[in-house]
Amino acid sequence: MFRLSALTAALLSLSVAVHAQAPAATATATATATAAAAAPGAAAALAQAAPAVVASAAAGDVSEGKLAYYGSKFNGRKTASGERFNAGAMTMAHNSLPFGTRVKVTNLANKRSVVVRVNDRGPSTPGRVGDLSLAAAQKLGAVRKGTIDAKMEVVGMSKDRSTKKAKTP
Repeated sequence: MFRLSALTAALLSLSVAVHAQAPAATATATATATAAAAAPGAAAALAQAAPAVVASAAAGDVSEGKLAYYGSKFNGRKTASGERFNAGAMTMAHNSLPFGTRVKVTNLANKRSVVVRVNDRGPSTPGRVGDLSLAAAQKLGAVRKGTIDAKMEVVGMSKDRSTKKAKTP
């Protein structure tokens, strides 16, 4: 019982820090230390489960990974950034890039590209680095397949400053 309670507290602490976009090193170190005290081996599991939020992303940063999409059933729900999800907008959820980061996503199978803006966190599915809006997935030819291998290149920050930080409870 003690292990579960302490681990739950560590996860809650990390969740609050991530949603407030606290510096990644502090959030990860605090949660990892709490988890390590709670249960042996929990720190390693926690570090793998919750990637750190990058404080800033430089234009030209390139990475590759698996992307999926989330569809219109999430329309109108609040994203981690505080704005409402719009399946028709060119947006994505990313595990660690700051909100407002503009990313050129290229489907490696068909070489189609699109520029999207990060406005949400996720996915929680292991092995995936992001989720695209339905509109972005359609332009990339990813809807039928469901997941794609993609190259992601940071192209800058959004000029639209309406993206807000998520409120902490």
